[in-house]
Amino acid sequence: MNIDLARTFLEIVETGNFNKAAERLDITQSTVSMRIKALEDELGRPLFIRSKTGTGLTAAGLQFRRYAASLVRVWEQARQEIALPPGFRTVLNVGGQFSLWDRLLVQWIPWMRTALPDVALRAEVGLSDGLMRQLSEGMLDIGVMYSPQSRPGLHIEKLLDERLVMVSTKPRAVEDWDEDYVFVDWGPEFRQGHGQAFPDLKTPAVSVGLGALGLQHVLAHGGTSYFPMRTVRSYLAAGRLFEVTGAPDFRRPAWLVYSPDDGRGEWFRTALEGLRYVASLESED
Repeated sequence: MNIDLARTFLEIVETGNFNKAAERLDITQSTVSMRIKALEDELGRPLFIRSKTGTGLTAAGLQFRRYAASLVRVWEQARQEIALPPGFRTVLNVGGQFSLWDRLLVQWIPWMRTALPDVALRAEVGLSDGLMRQLSEGMLDIGVMYSPQSRPGLHIEKLLDERLVMVSTKPRAVEDWDEDYVFVDWGPEFRQGHGQAFPDLKTPAVSVGLGALGLQHVLAHGGTSYFPMRTVRSYLAAGRLFEVTGAPDFRRPAWLVYSPDDGRGEWFRTALEGLRYVASLESED
């Protein structure tokens, strides 16, 4: 089977639309339709039900989805392992959200180099949606993210609970903190809790969607904001930042996502245990 047929099938499953799948794959809609027609002819069963409201899977399509994900995953593993240089037995593809690379995943890489020196590493940075897609397609072996989605063949487990704390570049109490507040969007649960804790807060002059950008701004220009304790701990110790007295903390879980049943063996379990160990060192509990 042409692996592009399976990739196209999975893209339609994720987007629920032939047009959107074509855009993501950077091909024409007619090419998408031709690939699905070829796949259905090869399998001898229709895979999709198309209607005005969108595209759904037939019973055969639901059945094939798991196999399509496995096909793509095995192909990616074979392609990468065949290209390995001498001295390495396999390659491990890891993806994480930007703020989770900070301290957490960058500490896991040297742990891996010591524990499994014959396993090559390929690291990716992305958002939850993109990381989940790469995991489903077999392009990633492990993903670490804040907002995973349930997918067939993928296991999701909580890796750690981040403690988001309000810090400022000068000592202050919660009664006097919003003068130069920088709002960092840490996701829907944080937005909800933040809104309940500070219902009278006026729209901040600066709002950012990336924690690293918010931290750089606060350190360079002064201000107050929420950041993970593991990220600001060293700045607190150095006196560059101060916890805001009386401000509430918020929790933000980070999740580990991987395929548990593809026969990778003991080395893969060791890699997962290493990640859990490094996460335990960063835990705020």
